[in-house]
Amino acid sequence: MTDRPVVAVLDYGSGNVHSAVKALVAAGADARLTSDRALVQDADGLVVPGVGAFEAVVTALRAQRGDELIGRRLAGGRPVLGICVGMQVLFESGVERGAGTPGLGEWPGSVTELDAPVLPHMGWNTVRAGEGSTLFRGLEDERFYFVHSYAAQHWTMQTQRPFAEPVLTWSEHGVPFLAAVENGPLSATQFHPEKSGEAGIRLLANWIDGLPKTNL
Repeated sequence: MTDRPVVAVLDYGSGNVHSAVKALVAAGADARLTSDRALVQDADGLVVPGVGAFEAVVTALRAQRGDELIGRRLAGGRPVLGICVGMQVLFESGVERGAGTPGLGEWPGSVTELDAPVLPHMGWNTVRAGEGSTLFRGLEDERFYFVHSYAAQHWTMQTQRPFAEPVLTWSEHGVPFLAAVENGPLSATQFHPEKSGEAGIRLLANWIDGLPKTNL
């Protein structure tokens, strides 16, 4: 048992996950890098990191049955946070070099290459936080660290009452793209909170503060 919320960081072979674990600990979580299915299912929160190509991340996730674990958590209203490609794979598909790959389908739409003079989009950028955002509470004027060439550039999901409208946060590099989505128990950021200094730690703390405590 711990006084800190338990956050499982899904270990499915994605690179650079240790920095995410360290950032979550700094933000107030008992963060555990794990592939243990019971812990992933029962943790207060689940973080799905992602580095590299859309197809490779989806393939690795499915090989570990990570798609099933994410789906089960969301069906039970259990919080999940996707980061970078971990956000992208939540959409229906990703298109890289003209080839399409099915995603996890939690949100409609495709992830496509940014139409920008310089790719990848790498470095610090501002965001336009959506009204009522929990993630960006107190962080409306901060900058965050991006490393990507692809992103979701449109939002097409229709929400029916009594479900609340998702909170959409946008940024721009050549064209507007989704920098973050908050949709009930499912949240995601295109940028890397773990590489975004104090602002990223505070954003993770905002997410952690909203986790229901299960006293693992």
